[in-house]
Amino acid sequence: MEWTTEQREELVNFFKNHKPLVSSVNRVRILMIGPVGAGKSSFFNSINSIFMGRMTNKAMAGSLGTSLTKEFRTYPVKDGRDGKPLPFVLCDTMGLEEQTGAGLDIEDISSIIHGLIPDQYKFNPVSPFDPFEQKSFTPASLEQKIHCVVFVIDTSKISLMSTKLEEKLVAIRKKVNSLRVPQIVLLTKVDEACPVVEKDLQKVYLSSYIKKKVQEVSSRLGVPVSCVLPVKNYSQEHELNLSCDLLLLTAVQQMLNFAEDYLGDAAAAI
Repeated sequence: MEWTTEQREELVNFFKNHKPLVSSVNRVRILMIGPVGAGKSSFFNSINSIFMGRMTNKAMAGSLGTSLTKEFRTYPVKDGRDGKPLPFVLCDTMGLEEQTGAGLDIEDISSIIHGLIPDQYKFNPVSPFDPFEQKSFTPASLEQKIHCVVFVIDTSKISLMSTKLEEKLVAIRKKVNSLRVPQIVLLTKVDEACPVVEKDLQKVYLSSYIKKKVQEVSSRLGVPVSCVLPVKNYSQEHELNLSCDLLLLTAVQQMLNFAEDYLGDAAAAI
């Protein structure tokens, strides 16, 4: 990582100039999945803040014990207030909970990935979405489907993750694998987990503790270490920070790169 303003500018230009591999897809759709309070909504707010040039709070975020997100939400990101939409959409979901019949249902995730659930659909943990009950059901286009799945995990809670929640995450991983959708794990709140990183965010890749946590989540979820990305969302800050921006932008760049692999395979199969 080059912690410079030039690197930040290069990344911003990457998003401004990026075009998805398949011409029928205008914007890559990225689905965020994770336990309650892991930072899914905060991640969108952070990315949106970078491109707006100021702190934003468009997606409801907080630290209650249950999910603040009750609906499926799709969040496009614009290049500034009056700018054009950037080539990706972040999709937010209800938080995962370990209890059966609580939080996001695995069948709902399948429907989201297939592009069948509309924006602002309100989740029902007891009864998953049934596309065939809809009045005007039609198969989704490639643009409506999910092109990359991101698991959002709180770094300091990896070791505290219950067996039930881990089993739920692994089951979701298997479902996403069966649909051949690429996956990334975001490790959030790295500054809260490691005092060294709290003092200097640029030490994130040098921290033995963060390295240990990357390896731990890789082992527990069965994700390659190279697909685990540490980040810090904006939460208490009032101004943007170069180091924070670089970690966040690099993570989204990787998501778009993975989505390109998916779209390439999808185009080849047509």
